[in-house]
Amino acid sequence: MKTDIIEVCSDLRGKEAAMDAAERFAAYNRLTGKNAMHLRLLTEESVCMIHGIIDDFKGDFWIESRSVKDGLLCRICVLAKKSVSDDQEEMILSVSTSGKNESAKGILGKIREIIRWSVQTSDDENFRDMHNMADAWWGMGIHTNEMAQNMDKSSDYWSLRQYRENLAAVQENTDAEWDELEKSIIAKLADEVKVWLRSDSTEVVIEKLFRI
Repeated sequence: MKTDIIEVCSDLRGKEAAMDAAERFAAYNRLTGKNAMHLRLLTEESVCMIHGIIDDFKGDFWIESRSVKDGLLCRICVLAKKSVSDDQEEMILSVSTSGKNESAKGILGKIREIIRWSVQTSDDENFRDMHNMADAWWGMGIHTNEMAQNMDKSSDYWSLRQYRENLAAVQENTDAEWDELEKSIIAKLADEVKVWLRSDSTEVVIEKLFRI
């Protein structure tokens, strides 16, 4: 099943429609109790990725699912296309004079910041520079997907699961990062979060397996 694509905006227009879509999705797939609540919470978190990025910024939201051996695999998707004007780009770049946005805290805040940077890049060179400017947390989560399998895309992406594994392997000076994971609703409830950076868009997919 796939819901309709809903336009969500930085001022939270579209949030109610997204939440309604999650309710209908849960009812259709007979998700009740904690399962339905977790879907609602993850939907709300996904919409918050768009909130406050920039005035008049918009993204596409939808939920899709497929049956797997262990249950129902749900994917909450947010697609942000690069459509930023010069004035908006200047506004983004001036968000923080220190070069670091203080709002980029926690997993959700960091993903929001990646979306912010990706939509403001104006050419391929700047797009590559954006990768280099990302915090170490981004590099720790990079997953190389050699072949497309099932619903995944055949390209590199940031993976919450990969990030968690690499963070555990470091073991030193990671208290703050682990604290972020512990406090993150997405990190607690989602089985996986994937972020694809492309020259014309950024896509975030939150995956949750419901064992029904």
